[in-house]
Amino acid sequence: MIDVGSGPAIVLIPGVQGRWEWMRPTVRALARRWRVLTGSLPHEAGFDRLLSHVDRLLDDAHVSTAVICGVSFGGLVALRYAALRPERVRALVLVSTPGPSWKPAPHQARSLRWPLLSLPLFLAGAARRSWRELKATLPDARARLVFCAGWAVQLLAAPAIPWHMASRGRLAESVPFEGECARIVMPTLVIAGERELDGVVPVDGTMEYGRLIRGAQFRTLERTGHLGTVSAPERFAEIVSSFLDHLSNDHA
Repeated sequence: MIDVGSGPAIVLIPGVQGRWEWMRPTVRALARRWRVLTGSLPHEAGFDRLLSHVDRLLDDAHVSTAVICGVSFGGLVALRYAALRPERVRALVLVSTPGPSWKPAPHQARSLRWPLLSLPLFLAGAARRSWRELKATLPDARARLVFCAGWAVQLLAAPAIPWHMASRGRLAESVPFEGECARIVMPTLVIAGERELDGVVPVDGTMEYGRLIRGAQFRTLERTGHLGTVSAPERFAEIVSSFLDHLSNDHA
């Protein structure tokens, strides 16, 4: 478990790769204003196990309620947690989360079915999509190369396991989340990158949460796609902090 920063607590749930280390820049940026609780997802598939993981993060930190922030697949975990444990959720933040009726694109379906055999094609496609996005987020070539080098070190130090990623992807595909949206009662912020830059999760699907969750706000993390939380962590943290500051003012 990672517990850094001070102030009101935010639980940060990583994406389908399950490794909190991939979000280290995000953790650092949020921890300048907030107490950030996070950890890598358990290997076992199943939402019960994932919800227990969030319970454990809160219990180990002796925190009764927190902001629950999920990124990509982690947003589905956050959504379900907020629907089933509303008493522990101060606010909900969904970032580039697959839409409530998400189905994998053909290349994603191939990776879910044959995670090891599809790995070379998956990596090549991910590199191509990421480079295109990063050219918009980090137009300076030197800054872009520095980011890629640092990110590669993180990925190698905390590698994702393809069959665990596939198991989580199948889990995301198998559960309809429209019903969960109707149960959300806490303030909710939905964040996505720009439509043409996110080659992983369709932005229109993420935006559906803004329609289905009563009172939800939507913000675009400009000049980014799916990597915005790590490629533009300060701007991401500013959006989250602004939302939470307004909540505090409203309840003052």
